Amino acid sequence: MDLARRHFLKLAAGAAALPTVPRKSWAVDYPTRPVRVVVGFPPGGFTDTTTRLISAWLSEKLGQQFVVENRPGATSNIATEFVARSAADGYTLLQIGDGNAYNATLYDNLNFDFVRDIAPVASMITAPFVLVVNPSFPAKTVPEFIAYAKANPGKINVGSLGPGSPSQLIGVLFKSMAGLDLVTVNYRGIGPALTDLMAGRIEVVFTSLASVIGYIKSDKLRALGVTTAKRAEIFPDVPALGEYVKGYEAAGWVGLAAPAKTPPEIITVLNTQVNAALADPALKARLADLALDPIVSSQADFARYIVDFTEKWRKVIRANNIKPE
Repeated sequence: MDLARRHFLKLAAGAAALPTVPRKSWAVDYPTRPVRVVVGFPPGGFTDTTTRLISAWLSEKLGQQFVVENRPGATSNIATEFVARSAADGYTLLQIGDGNAYNATLYDNLNFDFVRDIAPVASMITAPFVLVVNPSFPAKTVPEFIAYAKANPGKINVGSLGPGSPSQLIGVLFKSMAGLDLVTVNYRGIGPALTDLMAGRIEVVFTSLASVIGYIKSDKLRALGVTTAKRAEIFPDVPALGEYVKGYEAAGWVGLAAPAKTPPEIITVLNTQVNAALADPALKARLADLALDPIVSSQADFARYIVDFTEKWRKVIRANNIKPE
């Protein structure tokens, strides 16, 4: 992640000291009935899994069920519009992530404004992406990959999950900053892309580290570098791409949000409890197994991060004339 990532890391250092605050200390009696947490993707995947883990914590600590409701479609725009139009009372929440920030520029005719109509509540995790190649690919390191790509312009095929997808955008930023001429091949899912990668029909894929942990451990794929500013704990020998391409940093992230104008007292309750959940050793261990890093932040810092992130990718999307399918 970029600018606010540094603020988050400072906050995370003190996360272990966060208390679980008893309900009687809150300035507002919330919640008094079940809370709906809307996820804009099908069940499964790190966004849904993270949201379910946090929702289970909130259910236990706040005494009401936080029920996850999947409303997939239109790369989460359907779910986001639904929550943006819901009552701002804290009983309809939204899982948000990097895709929402990309969509703000990718789509011209949305019936909502992500930054204006959605109130950030709490960051939850950042998810490294990784550059993976077939084990037979001649380059075994990032410098070797860059050198090989420059010696073979237009001959390396990069699997993408479609125009405007995180995998495409993260790859576009890398090839732009590294000065590479790579060919994008679009797929309708990570499964077909990885099948072709392992069969040698394409050479490279940028994908979430969580989706290829097993392939890397079994040597079916070779990880050259992760997209985050620091190395992933699960694969400490895999460098960050930014170690070789100065300033490169990109990753997925997941957070919790609510409709705009949700009372700040309710947002404070939720932010404090999400931060407490992320400091819990058992939950942190489960996230680590998925190659996900908990990110603790105040509501204000998270809001600033979203604005900065949205602007960063607005520039990338427009500079590369990227349009969704």
